[in-house]
Amino acid sequence: MSEPTGKYSITMPRDIAEAARARSGPSGLSAYVAAAVARQIERDNLNELIQVAEAEHGPITDDEIQALRDQLHRARRGQANGGTAA
Repeated sequence: MSEPTGKYSITMPRDIAEAARARSGPSGLSAYVAAAVARQIERDNLNELIQVAEAEHGPITDDEIQALRDQLHRARRGQANGGTAA
């Protein structure tokens, strides 16, 4: 079941609106903008979560970030090969 909708008036630069309209496809501009706003809300929520975690545990180092990226790449390679990579 779809969420209830409301009608809103927004203002944005014309070039952005026209680019969005051109890319929106059959779902239309409203669906395209709603999806973009939903993604931004997800990013905002993630940033808030990161801030809380860093306040509690300290900032994540570049080495920790790289180690997690490496782990993710290994896991993806393992999935592509039909198994798991350690």
